[in-house]
Amino acid sequence: MDSFAHALRQLQSGALQHPEFLAQLDRVLESAPESPGRLLELLSEEHARAPLPGELYKEVQLRIGRLIAARQRLGGDDTFVQTRPGAHAAPQASPPAPRIEDELANEPERMKGVGETLNGRFVLEECIGFGGMGTVYKALDLRKLEASDRNPYIAIKVLNVQFRGHPKSLIALQREARKAQALAHPNIVSVYDFDRDGPMVYLTMEYLPGKPLSQVLRAPGFAGMLYAQVLPIVNGMGNALAYAHGRGFVHCDFKPGNVIVTAGGAVKVIDFGIARVFQKTEADVDVTVFDPGSLGALTPAYASPEMLEQREPDPRDDIYALACITYELLTGRHPFNRLSSAQARGAGMKPQRPPGLGRSQWQALRCALALEREARTQTVARFLADFGASGTKTRGKLVAVSSAAAVALAALAVGGWYLFGRSPAAPAAATATAPAAEAEPAPVAAATAPPTPEALAAALAGIPCAALLASAGADSVQVQGVVSAAIGEAGVRAPLQALPGVAKIELAVREVDPALCPVVTAFAPYWLAHRQAGGGAALRLAGATEAGLSEGDSLMVAVTTPNAASFMTVDAYLPPAGVIHLLPNALALDNRAPPRHSVTIGRPGDWQIGKPAGAGLVVVLVTTPEPLFGTLRRETEATPDYLAGVAASLEQIRARSSAGAIGVEFLPVATRARE
Repeated sequence: MDSFAHALRQLQSGALQHPEFLAQLDRVLESAPESPGRLLELLSEEHARAPLPGELYKEVQLRIGRLIAARQRLGGDDTFVQTRPGAHAAPQASPPAPRIEDELANEPERMKGVGETLNGRFVLEECIGFGGMGTVYKALDLRKLEASDRNPYIAIKVLNVQFRGHPKSLIALQREARKAQALAHPNIVSVYDFDRDGPMVYLTMEYLPGKPLSQVLRAPGFAGMLYAQVLPIVNGMGNALAYAHGRGFVHCDFKPGNVIVTAGGAVKVIDFGIARVFQKTEADVDVTVFDPGSLGALTPAYASPEMLEQREPDPRDDIYALACITYELLTGRHPFNRLSSAQARGAGMKPQRPPGLGRSQWQALRCALALEREARTQTVARFLADFGASGTKTRGKLVAVSSAAAVALAALAVGGWYLFGRSPAAPAAATATAPAAEAEPAPVAAATAPPTPEALAAALAGIPCAALLASAGADSVQVQGVVSAAIGEAGVRAPLQALPGVAKIELAVREVDPALCPVVTAFAPYWLAHRQAGGGAALRLAGATEAGLSEGDSLMVAVTTPNAASFMTVDAYLPPAGVIHLLPNALALDNRAPPRHSVTIGRPGDWQIGKPAGAGLVVVLVTTPEPLFGTLRRETEATPDYLAGVAASLEQIRARSSAGAIGVEFLPVATRARE
């Protein structure tokens, strides 16, 4: 990869001419890089930085496309086309199949790239991924831009050349769009539609700022993460798969490249492109018309033995892939050294227990990695329950995080997430070996002294999408705050249970919709500073139970201000609608309040829960020693725009006073449809 990027920069600087560059490119391709898809990403990135001549850009795409189409060996993260047994046993009189090189050379619009436009509407701005069926771009929707949409970007999957030549490619994309539209889940990417521009066929979907999990796992020096950081990611992936399985779909190509960790900390599964219905009914007319499995696409490093043997799809195929990814997250290594499951089974390989993983969690992971379908965990729900189980027997086996160790840990930024790797002194990640007796770790001596405030803060600091404060008593640790529902109480308990001296954990933690993670992340530092300074601000629902609100109910909140005079700002954040400013507004301009002032914001009928109910919202109270904004903002606006303005204003106020002088309180509210 480095040699390819270096050659591109030499070309752009004039140090290489076109013929010399193409010759160097051929040498790079001959070396069989691990991921040809990454070459396309590098090409797109460099082209966006300093555009290449159009014809040269297409020629480089063409040569990389040839490599992708021709590459048949096992290994790597790329999805390949698997030839079915007997596929080459054509009758003697049949004409020879055209070579992929000839098809590519004769393709008039081969592969569109950065800077080009589809259907006069979608401008491809950046290559953001490469999947089994196509290349994914960040695209500017000119129609949205014309309509002054605050979020005019979408993601577009352009079908790869080798799939465009497949007679069923358009059907494949249409089926993918329909299946993805049917899989409406917070951990599954939202798909909009499919279309074509001449020979180019493409799929439009929501744009997800963030990184694919493959980039996290392949980052230089990545050696695994702590169990507490792994658990919420595994839960997000597992929830998506369990939802799809419950509706009769197996992903069939689940791999790190098909998991996005967004800037807000959410986990999203993409590319249900070859998902196949395993619960076939007479109503499933598509299965008699088109079977995505006929494309024969899979990723060997994550494909179960049964997939390699081309048996009927089963949820346990996805469970095997999920377990492989989980193992990589924990150790930084593939459980079978990136060999296919068939090769691992033939060699009798067994993955070793990841350092620091509790006995029950290891048992859950080992069952999910079984190389025989009958021995593998039956459902994703069972795997999540077993892998997420915690108790005193495994507490001492998790890696503890002290304040000093937290500084030494290598932080890998993934949007708004910080995924902490093991410290350099940690044991090397386990590798797959021939069957051997498993050694039990030595008992850990019990600690009696309660953990220090610094150790508690360091343990909680690694939890994404959370505002948490812990204190230690004589016999327990108390935790208050909010956390993403994708992480849950188990994700809060896990890093604390790893600390010496923790015998009992008492939680007063509210869960928020994962889509609201940017809101929690923006205000969490001020919430924590306010609590540490003594707090005083409070927020609760008025005229309703703490259980939440139903469709048609009015949102009214009871506010208590802190121990000093302040200006109140009360906002309700609803994904994906945006933010509603409850106070101040055009009818209530005066938001000044004396110390310890109590007031109810809203009256019946002012703000009602509408359709579709069933997600969640969070109300945020911000108290400041001076007005948050100098002018009144309009009643509703897009959340990212408002958060950017709030961040700048709070930073200025903090510089003039202190972080503790700014009060923040969260009120997560569950909403539900009217029965």
